[in-house]
Amino acid sequence: MKWFLKPDDKASDVRVLDRIRTTPTGRLALKIGVGALGGLVTLVGIVLIPLPGPGWAIVILGLAILAVEFHWARGVLAFTRRHVTSWTQWIARQSLPVRGLVGLLGMVFISAVVWASVRVSFGVDLVQVALDFLETRQ
Repeated sequence: MKWFLKPDDKASDVRVLDRIRTTPTGRLALKIGVGALGGLVTLVGIVLIPLPGPGWAIVILGLAILAVEFHWARGVLAFTRRHVTSWTQWIARQSLPVRGLVGLLGMVFISAVVWASVRVSFGVDLVQVALDFLETRQ
């Protein structure tokens, strides 16, 4: 069993993906598998972006999967990481009122996206439902 090596053997630092890449069939299968899985995860994340939840996190996870085999995905992931880090550091340097305003604007945006999603998907106007509810309570 050539693949079962002792820890002190020279080849023990060879990673699993490198072993798969040693054959043309393995390289092709790895590219197809990583491309399909990463593409699927990224597409699910893109669909979930307008909905409340971890849409962007799922997109970034999909890019991380794609970055295993595709150089362009590594670049997009590095670009995303740089900008998220710089945004986070910028927010941390701001005063409490500015951070509160950014949070409030984010909440208004998310509320508008949820309202539009429910309106388009289910035909329910949440604002009208809330106004009708308040009217019946008076």
